[in-house]
Amino acid sequence: MGLINPSTLSGWLRPHSIEWYEQLSKLQGKYAYTWNTSYVDPNGESIFDKEVARMIVNKKVLDVGCGHGEYTIQCSLLAEEIVGFDVTDDFIIMAEKNNQPNVTFVKGSTKYGFPFEKDEFDCAYIRKGPTSSYPLLEQVVKKGGNILGLHPGDDLGKELPILFPNLFEDSNGSPILDAVRRKLDLSRFKSIDIESVNSTEYLQSPLDVLKLRCFGQPPQIYDFLKEQNLVDISRIFERNATKQGLPLTFLHYLVRVTV
Repeated sequence: MGLINPSTLSGWLRPHSIEWYEQLSKLQGKYAYTWNTSYVDPNGESIFDKEVARMIVNKKVLDVGCGHGEYTIQCSLLAEEIVGFDVTDDFIIMAEKNNQPNVTFVKGSTKYGFPFEKDEFDCAYIRKGPTSSYPLLEQVVKKGGNILGLHPGDDLGKELPILFPNLFEDSNGSPILDAVRRKLDLSRFKSIDIESVNSTEYLQSPLDVLKLRCFGQPPQIYDFLKEQNLVDISRIFERNATKQGLPLTFLHYLVRVTV
């Protein structure tokens, strides 16, 4: 029968759409990966986290696309004050349960702008959040302030549609990088640097392949694919895995901006 394209199944939502985030928040209550994986250091995420830690010390900080606030709370240990901004109601509700005195969470969408004053923040970061926020950050971050962005690379996991045709879909061109550049071009930042940071991720089991593909989707989709395709997925996994797991490209775009 071959591997099934899950996006054709009833109940599938386009990943990273507003509806998908709302569904994920109801399914899990937080934005947390469900598959087992390991990464080779340094990588885009580890480099970004270290640079954010240096940038935010004793600063008033904006976290754009904060999700359920776990990373915001972590950064609050270094920042003087930090505001987490996200579009998903349930994520904000979860974030506020673990709030700290120097942390505020605000619900909103970059589609409608920021509810903040001009030059309100010393710096800001976007950790895999909306690229649409870059032009808005020009107004709310002080002149000379820094903005850091981390976005998944267009070649992230590029082996998956080759190894598991139909289960994963090919990504043509560079839509993520193009979107980042378009938004940055709308701004008048003093300086802009985009770095591609490549490393390796290792998925640990055939089930983790399915969990990755079905992240944020209804449980019945995962259960159906497991029943129909796990034997074939396991065969492909075992043929291509190393002792560390199934190696995948772990590419991110690291954006550094000075306002």
